[in-house]
Amino acid sequence: MSEGRILVVEDDFDISNMLRIYFQSQGYEVAVAPRGEDALEMCRQQLPNIVVLDIMLPDMDGYDVCHELRSSLRTSHIPIIFLTQKDERSDKIHGLELGADDYITKPFDVEELKLRVKNAMARAAYESLTNPTTGLPSAKLIEEQLRSLMQRDDWGIIYVGIEGLEPFSEVYGFVAAEEVLRYTALILGETVDTLGTPDDFIGHIGGDDFLVITHRSLVRPMVEELDRRFSEGIGTHYDFKARQQGYIVVQDDAGNERKVGLMELTIGVITSADGPFTDIREITEAAAAARREGRRP
Repeated sequence: MSEGRILVVEDDFDISNMLRIYFQSQGYEVAVAPRGEDALEMCRQQLPNIVVLDIMLPDMDGYDVCHELRSSLRTSHIPIIFLTQKDERSDKIHGLELGADDYITKPFDVEELKLRVKNAMARAAYESLTNPTTGLPSAKLIEEQLRSLMQRDDWGIIYVGIEGLEPFSEVYGFVAAEEVLRYTALILGETVDTLGTPDDFIGHIGGDDFLVITHRSLVRPMVEELDRRFSEGIGTHYDFKARQQGYIVVQDDAGNERKVGLMELTIGVITSADGPFTDIREITEAAAAARREGRRP
């Protein structure tokens, strides 16, 4: 099981390659971006659990990258550790003012950096900021976003689940099931990038429950796009025989076999027009009920 996903933003190949090799040996998934714009695009495609960010970059400095990440609802929760040759107190303060979680100066001890990475990720998990499997915002951040809806009258919520994930996990194992969760998070991000706005929010409630908060006028096209992307790609998670048959065979506790179709999304939708809602509990209960009933726009 992966320790988490690290995005290293560093234009010095020797340093980035050393960090990639070292952290991979420690069980982390590591992506490297040599430029700030590359880093922002990679975060949009797949959220890392933490960003190790050099300040001196060829296209934009690390402060600008940090500001962009903190300004977007999609990435504002990601822990950031600045990695720089600068040792001026004012530079450190500027980074922390922008929302960086930590700061380490070159030349650095890689073991110390590993501890800082581990501690920053642990803090985020302890504060229920992110789901450890998908890296998406979790409990506390979801609650904050739902609470903000009380002040708006134009919102829509898409509540997403995965029908058939449990039997899939029985046949293929929990590691394969976690890959399905990450795949779902990926297509949610791609759909919001394609059809949504920078202010849209994606959260992972837990298990196979996800939600998207967007403008209510965008709900219908997003639901259609999510269905299309998921159905087109989910077959790659099965073996050839299951894809050809269109089902898998599972056994119950008594040893009886049954056929289970390939996974599909279960989606429910509510909007501000379904209110009024007086608190976030009412919103979450209405959204969960909409998903159970398959209520769509």
